[in-house]
Amino acid sequence: MSWNVQLAPTACSVTAVVLWGASDFAGGYGARRANAFTLTAFSHLCAFSLMLAISLGQHAALPTRASLLWSVAAGTMGGVSLALFYRALSSGHMGLAAPIAALIGAAIPTLADIALEGAPSRWSIAGFVLAILAIWLITRPEPQGENDDSGHPKGVALAALAGVGFAGFYVCMHQTTGSPTFLAAIGRIASFVATAVVVIATRAPLAMEVSSVTIGMLAGFLDISASALYIYASQRGRLDEAVVITSLYPAVTVILARLILKEHFSRWKFVGLLAALAAVPLIAAG
Repeated sequence: MSWNVQLAPTACSVTAVVLWGASDFAGGYGARRANAFTLTAFSHLCAFSLMLAISLGQHAALPTRASLLWSVAAGTMGGVSLALFYRALSSGHMGLAAPIAALIGAAIPTLADIALEGAPSRWSIAGFVLAILAIWLITRPEPQGENDDSGHPKGVALAALAGVGFAGFYVCMHQTTGSPTFLAAIGRIASFVATAVVVIATRAPLAMEVSSVTIGMLAGFLDISASALYIYASQRGRLDEAVVITSLYPAVTVILARLILKEHFSRWKFVGLLAALAAVPLIAAG
């Protein structure tokens, strides 16, 4: 396999990291002022509209029936999981929720891919270990006061559920073939239906402020773009490599929280960012 061919999935995965990290920051911030499921449903609808327009503009061929079904399954799990993740992030414990969701979401598909396709190279394994260490360092909770843990149990449970759903999304989308933009669009309409059902069933408030609408639209556009890039990467490379690299998205969320919300940025987070940068070429070298 030539270096250029091998580099393309890695480049897409790295770009997806930036977009997913920015999307999660926007979604978690927006969920502080709006119902998480209402915000996510609206976000999915905006994302579907964008990716459908791109697919039609590209004259993308309709995927096979099997790929459509896999995409619907991925979108259903991913949509509900994203809403749970936004709610966990909005609890004020991003540093606890993000690593749990990221690690569970990455561990399940990675173990499944290794079982099916065999172990990757030693360089890739070293990259996996370094990436997991980076995720933990970047998103590890900072020391808090003794009474500042009231929201942790809820954040942990929601993040764990979200991580399982993310793993399902990764695995299902890996089974697809065809246009990444069309598959992403199909997945998002399934996500919209799933989250809309939850909104109706729970009678969640539909009203959103103008700022929440804007944030929801931005989060949707970023998220769907990252999903299309992930689909491309997973179709053309190993599932474990695509998943582990894209699971570094908390690095971007942490940086944005530092720059925009002025959250504390410890030296350990800086070390984690360096580890994340070192992990990518190791994984790609495999």
